[in-house]
Amino acid sequence: MHATELIAHNRVAWNRQARQQCEWSQPVGSDVITAARAGRWQLHITPRPLPGDWLGDVSGRRILCLAAAGGQQAPVLAAAGAEVTVFDLSDEQLERDRFVADRGGLQLTTVQGDMRDLSAFADASFDLIVHPISNLYVPDVRPVWRECRRVLVPGGALLASFYNPVVFVGDRDPAWLEQGVVKPHYTLPYSDVADLDAEALAQKRQNGEALVFGHSLTDLIAGQTDAGLAITGFYEDAQPNPRFLLDRYMPTFLATRAVRPG
Repeated sequence: MHATELIAHNRVAWNRQARQQCEWSQPVGSDVITAARAGRWQLHITPRPLPGDWLGDVSGRRILCLAAAGGQQAPVLAAAGAEVTVFDLSDEQLERDRFVADRGGLQLTTVQGDMRDLSAFADASFDLIVHPISNLYVPDVRPVWRECRRVLVPGGALLASFYNPVVFVGDRDPAWLEQGVVKPHYTLPYSDVADLDAEALAQKRQNGEALVFGHSLTDLIAGQTDAGLAITGFYEDAQPNPRFLLDRYMPTFLATRAVRPG
């Protein structure tokens, strides 16, 4: 599957999810924006709020919400006083941010594109990058980390979340879930394109589902340090609505805070 075909497919798939108001496509309410303007706000890149010391005072800071559209993080940060740019592949997801901004009289910039290519931005353009769970939609995460490092100012931080790749290993037949059995079937790194059989891949594409990739921990974590970032924070978080059997027994969300030295 050609890279441009993959990106085009996932763009259409996420537009569809946004229209269906999936969890990450539900704009925050006016009450949330009002509270953020008054200094009462939290940010989520996993189910639980980010630690306060990962963000600090965002007023006046240049923040990139990377592959993070949907009307959630970016408008809150803008209401809290940040200068916010939202970058996302999906037109419909970006429209959610514009909707909240227009409704609340907020200033934010939206840019459409592939998270692996941030050439729309000059070097050292941002003080902070907020990158919630989304890099599973690209086959190689390392270009994302390199681009994040490039567009951060020295001392700037990248706050990123992603799935523990163990969730991609198991056979997804619902019968195993019903039996309480985890049956390893796939190896890491995982790829829908390479690892699903032709029938399953064709069905997923026909259903309009986004194609996903399970990156190794080496690429997810060492990939950041190899790109020139220094990891200064880490936490795990549990899935409140388990989809996989493993979600019931271990936290399957991971989050890192990484700084560009300077």
